Amino acid sequence: MRSLSRLFAILVTAMMMAGCGFHLRGQEGMPFDNLYLVTANPNTEFIRELRRSLQANKVKLVSDAQQADVILDIISEIPDQQILTLDASGRVSEFELFYRVSLRAYDLKNQEWIPADEFILRRDFPYNDNNVLAMEAQENLLYHSMHTEMVQQIVRRLSRSKPQPQPN
Repeated sequence: MRSLSRLFAILVTAMMMAGCGFHLRGQEGMPFDNLYLVTANPNTEFIRELRRSLQANKVKLVSDAQQADVILDIISEIPDQQILTLDASGRVSEFELFYRVSLRAYDLKNQEWIPADEFILRRDFPYNDNNVLAMEAQENLLYHSMHTEMVQQIVRRLSRSKPQPQPN
């Protein structure tokens, strides 16, 4: 009997959340159905993850721009690093990793959906050159998490986008 009342409470909560317009993050739906993706390098981890995420959000990726509701142009995708700190002997003890993606989204009428913009992520990365293989693996994991976060930011931005009125 107790499990039945618990199940009923869960169902009532789910119905109330659905009724108030609650949606899980990333489940808002897109304001367009078809997208054409323009990128200089279609085989990067970031682009593969972006494609998967768009398809999971029920966006059809088309192979011809003329079939697209929106064209997403990934202008550049740049991983970079900068020395943040040095130890007393002048060896690197910390890097700052950067991941930059420049993009714009527009439609066939040349209306901007997302004006040209640059998304930047940063991560501090403590470095120990006594353990180079482990440091390289950690750096790769950090870049992977940055790819994932960047995809989420772009998909959220696309889900809120709409054609911008053109100036007269």
